[in-house]
Amino acid sequence: MDAQHLEAAPDSGPVRPSNWGRWGTDDQRGTLNLIDGEARARGAAEARTGRTVSLALPIRPTPLISGPFAPSTQDASPVQQVMVYLGSPATATADMMLVTNHHPRSTHLDALGHVAVGEGDGKVYPGRPLTEAVTPAGARHGSTTAFASGIVTRGVLLDLAADGPLPGGHPVTGRDLDAAEERHGVRLKSGDALVIRCGWTETHDPERPMPGMSLDAVRWMHRRGVSLYLGDIGDAHPALDPACPLPLHEVALPLLGLPLVDAAEVDELAAVCAELGRYAFLLTLAPPRIHGLTGVPVNPLAIF
Repeated sequence: MDAQHLEAAPDSGPVRPSNWGRWGTDDQRGTLNLIDGEARARGAAEARTGRTVSLALPIRPTPLISGPFAPSTQDASPVQQVMVYLGSPATATADMMLVTNHHPRSTHLDALGHVAVGEGDGKVYPGRPLTEAVTPAGARHGSTTAFASGIVTRGVLLDLAADGPLPGGHPVTGRDLDAAEERHGVRLKSGDALVIRCGWTETHDPERPMPGMSLDAVRWMHRRGVSLYLGDIGDAHPALDPACPLPLHEVALPLLGLPLVDAAEVDELAAVCAELGRYAFLLTLAPPRIHGLTGVPVNPLAIF
C-alpha cells in the first residue's frame, strides 16, 4: 500500500488514514472492494457444520401512537408499527413500519454517506461534497445502493472480554487487537470482516464511560485491510481523545470508506467460538435492497 493511502490528514489533528482516490473518485464501495474471490472462498471454507449465529439485536416494535420522533430516543423502540386489517373475501393482516435506521438499539449497517468530514458542509467518501451526495430527496452517493448484492466474506472475532468486560473508558488499540489474535490463534487477512467484543451494551450515561475504538485501532484496521467492522462497542461515550472524538464514524467510515455495523450482538457468537475453539467463520449480510438510504437494519449471520 503506498504512502498516499497510509497518511492523509484533512484537518490539523493527528495523522488519519484515508482511501480517498484509491479506487477512483466515483467509488461507492470503499473497503468492500477488498472482498475478492479469495476472501469469499476463505470465508466459505469456514462453513463446515452449518451452525449459524445471528449478530443482530432483537427488536420489538411499538404501536405508532406517540408521533414520528419518538424512535430517536434511546429508550424507545427503533421500529414503530401500524397494523392494517384487510376484509373479505379473506381475512388478513398487514403492517406498516416507521424505522429509525441509526437507532442505538438497532443493529444497522452505516452507508458511506452517513457522516461528512471537513469544514463547512463537509465531504463524504471519497471526497464528494455532502450537499451533492445527500439531498432531501435521498442519498445519491455513498448510499445503501452499494449493499444491493449483499456482503459475503470471512469474519474474525477478537474477543477482548474473554476474561470480563473491558474497563470503562478503555481505548482499544492495535496492541489489544494483536494480543487477541495471538490468544485466539487467528490472524485477520485483507478482505476479512472484523468483529469486536468488549462485553458492553450501548450507554450514554456520563457516570459510566464506555470503552471505545481508538484512532490507533483504526490505523490497525487500515493496515490489515479490514473490509467491514462489527462490534458491541464503537466510538466511546464520552470521547476518549478530544483530538479525534469519533475514530470509527469520523475516520474509518468517511475517510477509509469502511462500512460499520453498529449495535451488533456478539455474546452468543463469542460463546460458540469458545466452544468450538474457532474464531473465524463465514459472515453474510443481506440487507434489504432499498436504495438511497444512509443506513439500513441488517441481520449479520456467522456460519460455522
